[in-house]
Amino acid sequence: MEEREEPPLLVASTLVVPGYVDEEEIEKIASFLADIDPDIPYSLLAFHPDYLMDDLPPTSKRHMEECLKAAKKAGLVNVHIGNPWLLGDYY
Repeated sequence: MEEREEPPLLVASTLVVPGYVDEEEIEKIASFLADIDPDIPYSLLAFHPDYLMDDLPPTSKRHMEECLKAAKKAGLVNVHIGNPWLLGDYY
């Protein structure tokens, strides 16, 4: 039987909220993480308006793709979108 890989010591994620978190912020966060270790898993999570923040649109696919590029540009190699089914053409 094959041995399971060790889980990562650190996993980071950021909720990409329209009007609050943009690609510039993502690049700064990713750069900080990459300085520690470029292999840190980083999840970008799409925002969906519920409860108290129901006046904002869900995260758009274009916005998320720009954030994904920014995180990779900053030096992280293990970046992914955590909940892509929430993305759409909202703005």
